[in-house]
Formats: sequence, structure tokens, C-alpha cells
Amino acid sequence: MLHEIIKDENIGLKNKELKNPRKRIGARGVVVKGNKVALFYKRHKNEYKLPGGGVEDGEDLEQAFCREVLEETGCKVNIISKLGITEEFKGASNFYQLSHVFFAEVVEDRKQLDLTEKERVEGGELLWVPLDEAIEKVKNCFDNLKPSPYDEQEDVYSTKFVIKRDLSILNYFKSLHILL
Repeated sequence: MLHEIIKDENIGLKNKELKNPRKRIGARGVVVKGNKVALFYKRHKNEYKLPGGGVEDGEDLEQAFCREVLEETGCKVNIISKLGITEEFKGASNFYQLSHVFFAEVVEDRKQLDLTEKERVEGGELLWVPLDEAIEKVKNCFDNLKPSPYDEQEDVYSTKFVIKRDLSILNYFKSLHILL
């Protein structure tokens, strides 16, 4: 089972202890259609990420994952398995996120995304790419990230955690040798 811990040192900064941090529970993961993996690309940030997001009140983890996937990919999915968890300790923003990670396959593609205003402004779009290409795109965007045009105060600090987290998920998934 995946259990990845990401701290400031993993993005090139000195670790800072969290004190009564804000907390968030997330649900995200690897979604496959045929032999391709879903990547959500935010063109104006040069960010490639896996589908997923926060768990809302009243949702269980699987419901949250399926809702987030539907919003960001336009696809209904069947969850195959839980891959594990990731933990992010963002010292500079005093924020802790626990993400539950799933593997799912597409059962219906509605071909229509339901993006937030922020995702639209950031140039959000869906890509379907082979697993090795997904790993390369996520890995290679780390040093070329740009701040969000949606929020001038937002820098790339949190996005670097997203990249490290999703790269670890994709590499773990590849290590399982699931044929796509």
C-alpha cells in the first residue's frame, strides 16, 4: 500500500513544524480509459495533476473521488482498488492534507467537464496519455510551474506539493505492473 509523506524538504525548503494546522481530507487517484491515464492540465500554471480534490461534508471517500473525477474528467468511474494514502505537511502555510488514493477505470465518458471558475481561468483541460508519458509530464513540470492567474497572491509553493504527491502516486501505480 502506498503511504507517501511529503514535507517542505521534499520541495527544496527547510521543514517547518506545523502548529494546530488547517486540515483537509482529499480523494484522488489514477483513472484509466483503455491504455491511457487521465491528467488534468492547467495550461496557465504549467501544472499536470491527477484528478481529485477535497471531501465535502456528507460524502464518503469513494463518493468524493467519483464526484471529483466526474467534474475534472467528465467520466463516471468504477473504483478498482484503494492504492493507499499520501500526507502533506505544508509548514510554510501551516496546512496538513491527508489524501486517500484510488485506482479506477472509466465506465462512461460524458465528454463534458464541470470546472470551477479558478480551473477555467488557469486553463484547465483533460488529457489522456500513456502512463510513462503521464509520469514524465508530471515530473518535468516541477521546475517550470507558474503562479495561478486566478489569485495573484498564490505562488507555486502548494503546487509543488501537488506535483510531488502525484508523481509518487503514478510511480507507485507503475510499480504494481498493471497492464494498461
